[in-house]
Amino acid sequence: MGEYSEKDSSFANVAGLRHRDQILAVDGTPVHYYDEIIPLVGKKSGSQVELTVLRGTDTLNITSKVSEAGLAGIPYLSDKENQELGYYRTDVKKYGFFASFPAAVRKTGETLQNYIDQFKIILNPETEGYKAVGGFKAIGSVFPTVWDWESFWNITAFLSVILAFMNLLPIPALDGGHVMFTLYEMISGRKPNEKFLEYAQMVGMVLLLLLMLYANGNDWFGWGS
Repeated sequence: MGEYSEKDSSFANVAGLRHRDQILAVDGTPVHYYDEIIPLVGKKSGSQVELTVLRGTDTLNITSKVSEAGLAGIPYLSDKENQELGYYRTDVKKYGFFASFPAAVRKTGETLQNYIDQFKIILNPETEGYKAVGGFKAIGSVFPTVWDWESFWNITAFLSVILAFMNLLPIPALDGGHVMFTLYEMISGRKPNEKFLEYAQMVGMVLLLLLMLYANGNDWFGWGS
């Protein structure tokens, strides 16, 4: 875990958690990464959580309070510290000018496939992935609090891939909807009725506006939860 300042009054620090303590379990549930800790602690909002901690060669049990917001004030190690402790290693691979083009195509394909997989989860009622759909606030939170050019361009490229995919969905008012009607005309040899196209565009716009309203409402009011 990360480092506390001397005047840190967070629940975890007061409970006895110290710099570089390794959290092994939260309320008996084994954890290996920081992102596994957050939801487990969040479930105990306004209550207490028991942390099983490895400090050197000693295993300790620390009971920490959890705020109403589901936070205990558990810090995290920096990327440099994680690598120094051997938790993981970052390998950097550099590409020349011409080699960067096929590498970029592969990266784009992988990103698109990952997003499609996530899209399937959102549409599956059993996973309740729709509860995590966010709007402008969620998009803004993706960007780091400290300016970093690499992160900025990576996230910008990711959002561009998402927009390209969404725009190709067969929804009237999107390019995908136009493609759908064009294919119908090519196959049937008949152009769709103008009145039908007009109503289809209106329905498509209403669907998009409702989706935008839900996503942003989910950001601010937690409508999906």
